[in-house]
Amino acid sequence: MRGRPTRLALLVACAAASIARAEPLTLDEAFALAERASPALAAERLQVPVASAGVGVARQRPNPELAFEESKETPRDALSLTVPIELGGKRGRRIDVAEAAAATSEAAFARAAIQVRIQVRRAFFALVAAERSAEDAAGLAKLAARSRDAVSERFKAGDAPRLEVLRAQMAAAQTEDEADAARALATSRRAELNALLGRPVEADTTVTGDLGIGQVPDLAAATAAAEAGNGELAVLERRLREQDQRVSLARAQRWPDFGVMGAVTHRDPEFDWGWRAGVSLTLPLFHNHGAEIKLEEAARSQLTAERDARSAEVRSKVASAWTLAEARGKQYARYRDEILPTALEVEGMAEDSYRSGQTGLLDLIQSITAVRDARARAIEAGVAYQDALADLEEAMGAPIP
Repeated sequence: MRGRPTRLALLVACAAASIARAEPLTLDEAFALAERASPALAAERLQVPVASAGVGVARQRPNPELAFEESKETPRDALSLTVPIELGGKRGRRIDVAEAAAATSEAAFARAAIQVRIQVRRAFFALVAAERSAEDAAGLAKLAARSRDAVSERFKAGDAPRLEVLRAQMAAAQTEDEADAARALATSRRAELNALLGRPVEADTTVTGDLGIGQVPDLAAATAAAEAGNGELAVLERRLREQDQRVSLARAQRWPDFGVMGAVTHRDPEFDWGWRAGVSLTLPLFHNHGAEIKLEEAARSQLTAERDARSAEVRSKVASAWTLAEARGKQYARYRDEILPTALEVEGMAEDSYRSGQTGLLDLIQSITAVRDARARAIEAGVAYQDALADLEEAMGAPIP
């Protein structure tokens, strides 16, 4: 009996491992996984049915009131029923407010989804960069090891001094240490992405994608997308509509409510059973809900000003983020299309030149260092480009079109 749970645990572990070793994730797949796994989105998603349930509450009508009286006066007994009747469309206004609140919760969910998307983009490309850095560091470590072996061969042949051997050994050890650090950084970045995707932090998740993926839209398109789909603006717009309905409800409260009453009486000296009917009306003697109207109108004015200020801020941030993203994209493209191919060619030529005895070890080490720096700066440029795209998406508050 003890073996079964153990085998089940092994099967579960193997299944989890196979999932973790699945095909590398694309950016869109990471977005989809994070949307399903995000606790913040789950909480916002639960708020939508809560707000929708408020519409059902607003649709309820006031309950009638049943009263029984017994007194010394005649008639001795009375059973009455009072039905309250709302005037001025109060029920309809309450429903409008509840429906507007439900729309606001939907806009809040869309805003939260954008924030998760931005977090995933940053974490995804941080892992892409870390994996590429680890690969480059491993490649440089192999190159340094080959250079060390070549120096050793030349030293044994009497063509190189002992100093070059020591320098080559030191360079090989240094690049190996850098490769270990790069692998550790990739592991850390992988754990951060796994947390966003709802996976175990130790899962062996791999990603695929170029650091230059994504296209910066023109400024007019980015601004239009921000004005149409910005999550913050959408929430403020929905809140403003909700506040308009609250103003209408406050104005509807000026209409007094009345009640219709009917009663059955019993034990009267003149007649055993009788009846009576009546109406009641709320008299607005002390107030006519004018203060509530002023309160709701003031809140609407404040929301209007807040929306206008936020709209101007969004346009300014979009323009700033767009300028930086455009520059970062050109910078990375230059590294990818011009600098890195040249650096790789220099790397191969430097190694061949040293092996043939045309150049010394110092030239080889300088070439290796220059190539390493060029690769590192290219990765930094790619990460900066993706961060700039994330900043642009955050400024827009909507997906990049």
